[in-house]
Amino acid sequence: MRFCPCFGSGEAAADRDPVLLVSGMGGSIVNSKPKKFGLTTRVWVRLLLADMEFRKKIWSLYNPQTGYTETLDKKSEIVVPDDDYGLYAIDILDPSWFTKCIHLTEVYHFHDMIDMLVGCGYKKGTTLFGYGYDFRQSNRIGKLMEGLKHKLETAHKASGGRKVNLISHSMGGIMILCFMSLHRDVFTKYVNKWICLACPFQGAPGCINDSLLTGLEFVDGFQSYFFVKRWTMHQLLVECPSIYEMLANPYYEWKKQPEILVWRKHTKDGVNNINLESYGPTQSISLFEEALRNNELNYNGKMVPLPFSFDILEWAVETRQLIANAKLPDGVCFYNIYGTSLDTPFDVCYGSEKSPIEDLSEICHTMPQYSYVDGDGTVPTESAKADGLEATERVGVAAAHREILRDETVFQFIQKWLGVEPMIGKQSKTAKVADADPIKPMVL
Repeated sequence: MRFCPCFGSGEAAADRDPVLLVSGMGGSIVNSKPKKFGLTTRVWVRLLLADMEFRKKIWSLYNPQTGYTETLDKKSEIVVPDDDYGLYAIDILDPSWFTKCIHLTEVYHFHDMIDMLVGCGYKKGTTLFGYGYDFRQSNRIGKLMEGLKHKLETAHKASGGRKVNLISHSMGGIMILCFMSLHRDVFTKYVNKWICLACPFQGAPGCINDSLLTGLEFVDGFQSYFFVKRWTMHQLLVECPSIYEMLANPYYEWKKQPEILVWRKHTKDGVNNINLESYGPTQSISLFEEALRNNELNYNGKMVPLPFSFDILEWAVETRQLIANAKLPDGVCFYNIYGTSLDTPFDVCYGSEKSPIEDLSEICHTMPQYSYVDGDGTVPTESAKADGLEATERVGVAAAHREILRDETVFQFIQKWLGVEPMIGKQSKTAKVADADPIKPMVL
């Protein structure tokens, strides 16, 4: 039962170890903030003017000298709001009055889980915190690692020196693995339990391969017309280390190697030959290179080349090695919840026997056809289960990738592992999304 968010009991929070919620790819509000003066603009997530603001403010280029992806707009910087103890950025991703009015489920991200935890006696700023971050960047980049370290220290201190329980979603699990490898002493000092939801430990082959070739849509149906367009998103993702870090792990022993299939037309001496070409995780790199060789975007009238980035790939390979070396410290309990029972893209095919592809660059302007395996609709179950850690418990739940954050069965497992239960009749404010600090510039 949900309680009205307009009324709270005002009672003190129960005796709880602190919880830190860590979001994944696309799971944080992202703002564009002018470097000198002006209004801060929400560029992710938004429905109204979404595609236009995305193109203007968040299209980026990777800088191999720094390892960071930097916006083409040099007059502004990308920031993630930290209001409401970090929870604001991962709660409702488009907190506009319109979205709240129609209750657009797709953008209610950690909202129901925050609601559930507050209902179990957690108190924002004392035992409940969130960590949203710039998900364009590498999962092991310095600013993200320092941000996570600061959140752990804050939660530890605010709760009176208690160890922290982490709950991560999707790519957030990859970032925690990186942190565990790079800052093992800090992780051991501050972390008690880690509950991981829907993490692509060995990659998300179908979705990530296609993201690099044709783009990605975060919502389906008529709502996609009001959202960031597939190709607009593609032009960002090609420059995002985080995407390259979720390519299929070529060293993992898959039950069946994921493939990219292309119906090709070759003409020799006036004779057309049509055949189906196959590219595995390693061979697909040459396909990416050829397909994206002419890729470019028009930014303020200037053409910017966006080929497949071998600089990012080299960085991502090092990240994969770091993840492979991650070991769970003694005394830390790890729990893995993965999604099942949904058709999940695995192999992806371009062209057809009747309409084959001549030049591989044509792939970027075709729609994919998938072959499916079991999973959560985004991450195959095989990948999400293969954490390589000494898990206290692994559980499969029939839930979609984002919906797993509001699944009642998942909530029951979380409550069980945290050792808590709903405080019936004693809930305080649960469903209200805190407004951003009023002294800051308006977020549009």
